[in-house]
Amino acid sequence: MRFHLSEDQREIQRTAKDLLAQRSTWERVRATALDKTYDEALWRELGELGWPGIAVSEEHGGGGLGVVELVVLLEELGYASAVVPFLGSVLAAGAIDAAGTDEQKSRWLPGLASGELRGALGAAGQLVPDAAGADVVVVVDVNARTATLQEGGAVEAVDAIDPTRRFGRVTAGGEALAGGDAGVAIDRALVAISADLVGTMQRGLDMTVEYVKERKQFGVPVGSFQAVQHKAAEMLLGVEAGRAATLYAAWAADSQPESLPSAAAMAKAWTSDAGRTATASAIQLHGGIGFTWEADVHWLFKRAQLDAALLGGAATHRARVAALQAAAAAGVAA
Repeated sequence: MRFHLSEDQREIQRTAKDLLAQRSTWERVRATALDKTYDEALWRELGELGWPGIAVSEEHGGGGLGVVELVVLLEELGYASAVVPFLGSVLAAGAIDAAGTDEQKSRWLPGLASGELRGALGAAGQLVPDAAGADVVVVVDVNARTATLQEGGAVEAVDAIDPTRRFGRVTAGGEALAGGDAGVAIDRALVAISADLVGTMQRGLDMTVEYVKERKQFGVPVGSFQAVQHKAAEMLLGVEAGRAATLYAAWAADSQPESLPSAAAMAKAWTSDAGRTATASAIQLHGGIGFTWEADVHWLFKRAQLDAALLGGAATHRARVAALQAAAAAGVAA
């Protein structure tokens, strides 16, 4: 299969890239993150554009589009390291839309789709992005393939290494999401997180290539050194393979749901490893300046670390791929 974004999807991508290049500069990211707040002006603008509800059903106030369109937005938001509660809110909305009861959908989805309410999704006892200050938190058990819903007051706020998001911890329990398949909700969440990682990796690659073209040693750009080229090529491999796996998983979520479990696991396994490796390589290839607070690549590295661990790291999802393949060979459900 040869995959291309449609013209409408490319227009979403172009609009997001142009807007975030203006609204989420490194200066703005740094100032907002260090204040331990969100960029409220940008968040309001995203709500007015309908981005938080792009993949929420129209009957509940959303755009009614698919996971592919959501992934397109998330890659650009990851690229910009935007300091907004977008990831948590769309993960919560997606889970409630896929697995919630009619009452849960009516209660939470219109507000989440408009950006008036904020959400989060994660596992009990682990760091959950955008949980601090969230109105609703979806707590998932990745292994049991179940999900529950809690109001935001149960969150314990936690300072994490990634200051572009407000993290928290939640305990198990709450109101079950029993109106649909929680496993589907979890798989879609894995695809969304993978997209954020792809954008983060791409920004690290772009910044690094620009730097090694300009930085000179012995009178020549360091990008002319073979060791630097090899490291950059490995970064490119991580980005492109991660993007391909993520877009395939997003397509499966929209068009071939029987393929989603393995596709989502493969995407998250690859991007979890590649995200950490590529952003660490970005720091290394920036040389001495890369290890300083003034260099912006550390924001990417920190985001990748926590995205990679969210809902399980690479080993967790490689094991799930193996279990799914073994189950398929045996003719049983995993």
